[in-house]
Amino acid sequence: MVYFELSRIGFNCGLDKQNCKLYPQNCIQCIKEKLNSLGLEVQSNFKISEIDSEEKRLQMYREIIWQKFWDVLNIKHIIIMSKNSGLSIIDYPITGSGIDISLLTGFIQANMTFSESGNSKPVLKNTKRYFYEFDYKDFTILLKNSRYTRACLVLEKKASESLKTTVNEFLRGFDSRYQEKIIKYERTGLFNFNGSIDFIIESFEVKLMFPMVLSHTVPPGITEKINENYIKKAIMNIANEILINKPFFFVNKVLNSVIEIVDIEPAAVLYEIYQLLEMEVIIPTKLEVAESKAKSFNENRAMNLEKNESLSSLLTNESDFQVLKQELEHLNEEEASNLMEKYVRKGKNAEDALIYQAALKEYEKALYLASGFNFEKDIGRISFLILELEKKINDMELDYAENAAEKAEKRKDYIDSIRFYKKAIKLLERGLDTVKVDPANTETKIRKLKKKISKLEARI
Repeated sequence: MVYFELSRIGFNCGLDKQNCKLYPQNCIQCIKEKLNSLGLEVQSNFKISEIDSEEKRLQMYREIIWQKFWDVLNIKHIIIMSKNSGLSIIDYPITGSGIDISLLTGFIQANMTFSESGNSKPVLKNTKRYFYEFDYKDFTILLKNSRYTRACLVLEKKASESLKTTVNEFLRGFDSRYQEKIIKYERTGLFNFNGSIDFIIESFEVKLMFPMVLSHTVPPGITEKINENYIKKAIMNIANEILINKPFFFVNKVLNSVIEIVDIEPAAVLYEIYQLLEMEVIIPTKLEVAESKAKSFNENRAMNLEKNESLSSLLTNESDFQVLKQELEHLNEEEASNLMEKYVRKGKNAEDALIYQAALKEYEKALYLASGFNFEKDIGRISFLILELEKKINDMELDYAENAAEKAEKRKDYIDSIRFYKKAIKLLERGLDTVKVDPANTETKIRKLKKKISKLEARI
């Protein structure tokens, strides 16, 4: 017979407390009887906590996930050792510590032997609930023994009580799963711990540190849940935006992006990210898979750019200016003037093709030549071309930001709407410094957009 214990299980008794004559005196007995009727064995140390509102229940879950996130951020390395032999069974780096694991495990085994024998002053300090903690180089080492194994966590700072609880739960589960294999490993040296890494990932929520991608297919029911939740919609919008230029994204990046847009409790945002993970809308990707995807993503981008030769010929980079600086030393005025006009023509061709950034680079190179040879009339002419183009770029980006904000507002996607209105404000403020605009009119627009943002924030 396989015996399980359940934790963090919610129970809805189905009655309103105003209509229950036995509330609250008989609640514990009533719950025990109902659980027994379901075939669940209730122990004497059984604990019951009443969550008297949906908001409090939600807040409790948010706090649990938030603490799990901080705990996994604190872990650099997880090592599972045989308790008796001190040999390393699993060596799992999370963010890496640069520590020589063989030296660390040898140090631990030697000091555990001394500490337990009582023959010398222990280096390892036995803390509450039989945990050992000590400093090693720039890290904190947390140790916990179970019947067969020893968990060793390399931490950035001291462990929270939540993390210690997780370690206890992990060791109970690990011993239960791998008891026979641990004994066999100690006796024969044969290593067979298939699935153990996945068990670590699940127990410590390591997936929150993985690179993430979005599912290609989302069922209609899940899509409806996302559209009904403004935080989930904002998360999806930001994730999609990141994935335009990168093969994957990280939880931290999306979390910070959302709270930069609007003043929302970070734990609330993380909870919604976690829900999307549970729904398999956001999919964690192991590092070896992520590396392969990144390589494939970069290769595809390079191939696409190479195919578009007309665009490639117009695009420029910083190395062009280094070449131009070297050429400038060997040009006479006539050659410089001809080259300058060539850059102006290329800039106008790019501008006509709506490739504004490439056009701006060509005009800047032309201005560099004009300034270097002190072509005064050309300096003014090209500066005007740059100023007009910068205004055109700014106006185009501003129109896009305002339209996107208005569309998001109509969809009741308020966080995304705020995000685009804030972009519009930045563009207007940039316009005051860099392009020719009416200051009074621009300031009025900024005030109006800030009012819109305040109204949207009130709806969240």
